[in-house]
Amino acid sequence: MQNSRIPRSSQLGPHPRLESTVKRHLKTLWRQPLRGFSHAAFESLGDLANRDIVLDAGCGNGHSTALLAQQFPDSLVIGVDRSAARLGSASKLPENAVLLRADLADFWRLARAAGWRLKRHYLLYPNPWPKPGHLKRRWHAHPVWPDLLVLGGGLELRTNFEIYAREFVDALDLAGCQAHFRVLSLGGEKAISPFEQKYLQSGHDLFQVCADLH
Repeated sequence: MQNSRIPRSSQLGPHPRLESTVKRHLKTLWRQPLRGFSHAAFESLGDLANRDIVLDAGCGNGHSTALLAQQFPDSLVIGVDRSAARLGSASKLPENAVLLRADLADFWRLARAAGWRLKRHYLLYPNPWPKPGHLKRRWHAHPVWPDLLVLGGGLELRTNFEIYAREFVDALDLAGCQAHFRVLSLGGEKAISPFEQKYLQSGHDLFQVCADLH
């Protein structure tokens, strides 16, 4: 496996406009029209009001979804990704797991509108968007951030871009949520995704942020 590079950025720390951006989003209801394919995927799930749900947001080829399904056998584990190609390369999943093609920003809003409350919520190695001009593409500075938070549950982010993790902590703090930041040490555990495996083999530090949003 080819070595991976750590995301490069001219930022030396959290973005100077992070606070103003997050505060603005927390006061605003995002009204961008939903995409049809996202709505169809969400509707295919049916009524899940009485299910314990673990959401693998940005699941790629579903490797992490399968591992989470094994870890939470009494929950329904839903992996969501926008890429049909990545989802098409998925291996067979446990019976308590399902993969869906949807835009995450749409899916989070649909889940909020349906009254979902998650058991666990994973953001595993999201696109870091390291350029300062791309701040609003990072999930914690995106207009969908309030919808993501309302879903509750145990929220966990993993990334190899330290600035992303520290901004994530700051954005949670601005929303009144306490978070725990640490450098991740897997010990004897398996990597949870192909990205995590690649970053480990490349010698990257991995950063984890956890928050209890129940």
